[in-house]
Formats: sequence, C-alpha cells, structure tokens
Amino acid sequence: MVRHSRMGNNMDWSAQIDNYCERTDFSFWSEPANAVTNAAFLIAAVVVWRMVRDRADPGARLLLVILTAIGVGSFMFHTFATRWASAADVLPILLFILVYLWLATVRMLDLPRWAGFVAVALFLPFSAVIASGIAAVTGGLNGSEGYIPTALLIAGYGLWLLPGKPRTGRGLLIGAAVLAVSLIVRSLDPAICAVVPLGVHWLWHILNGIMLGWMILILDRHDRSRPC
Repeated sequence: MVRHSRMGNNMDWSAQIDNYCERTDFSFWSEPANAVTNAAFLIAAVVVWRMVRDRADPGARLLLVILTAIGVGSFMFHTFATRWASAADVLPILLFILVYLWLATVRMLDLPRWAGFVAVALFLPFSAVIASGIAAVTGGLNGSEGYIPTALLIAGYGLWLLPGKPRTGRGLLIGAAVLAVSLIVRSLDPAICAVVPLGVHWLWHILNGIMLGWMILILDRHDRSRPC
C-alpha cells in the first residue's frame, strides 16, 4: 500500500509507503525489527572483508562497498518509508546484481568482457519478462517476483559451472537456494499479518545478508583457485 504525504502526486518523492506487517504508522521507528536487521548486511560486509582483505581484488572490494550501501539504503527505507528511501533501498541491490553478473560472466564462465556487458544489458529485459509472467500467473508476490529472475540466473550459472568447476557451481547453487528461501519469506509477509503482526520481512534481511556475503566469497574463492 502506498500512502501519499502532503501533495499526493505520483512524482512526489516524499510520498510514504506502507508495505509491511510491522509498520503501523509513519513514525521513524515503526519498523524496528525490519530496520535493525539491516545490520545483517553490514555484519556480512565486515566478516567477508576480514576473510578476503589480504587478497581482495577491486571487484570483490566494490561488491563489499555495495553490500554496505544495501544495508544503509534498506535501513533508510524501513525508517523513513518514502519513495526516495525506496530508491535508496532498491538501487544498490540492482547495482550489486549487475556488477556480480558481469564478474561472474567474465571470471567464472571465462567469457570475454564484451559478453559480460551483453549479459548486463540483457538482464533488465530478461528480468521484466520473467517477473511479468510470474505476476500474471500468481497475481504478484509482494514484489518478490522481481527477484526470482536473479535466483534463476544464479542457479543457471551454477548448473553451467557444475561439470567443469564443481566447487564454484555448488557454491552458486547454494546461494540460489538461500535466495529462494528468502523469497518465500518475503512473499509471505503480507499474508501472515493477522497471525504474526511483526511479519517476517526481517528474516529476508538476515538471509540476504548471509547470501550476499556468501556470493562474494564464492567469487573470491573462484579467482584464487582456478579451475575450481
């Protein structure tokens, strides 16, 4: 549900958004669990940095910076709950996906750089088609349909790599499985408000913090031990 503040204009970036069970009004701390659990992204970034800092290349470093931005942006969304805060939440996630997709295509699949750019360019139309098809069948999954194409891509890359680079392939498949579970949790949040007023969106944050940190580690380990 979108509630507009002041102007009620569709282009009003201060329009307020109420999408989650936990929020009961538009005060700053109306979603304490959803807000605080964004620390999972920051903790994951710190833990992974400590694990790879002696060897992290620019790609892994960039992903860690974006992971930190995801945590900050999501915290802003679950506190300010406005359209501009929603953009601060969504854009770092999209950037992480695109950067990782390029790195995975070039480094894991050993394809030329131009192929990485092609993969990035095709991601948005691919995602739009898949998400639209899922929404048409299900009626929508609380926005989770927009992330399902990413889970499919991770699983697809994992299956592609499994025969020749099994460790990397298995790692990606584990990442896809964790994302699938977190998407189920995210989709259930509005449906269980009457039973669980707190909702379960906070668990989406924890699972995704783990998953994104894991994905960076898979990339790092792949680069250190080719062929995997």
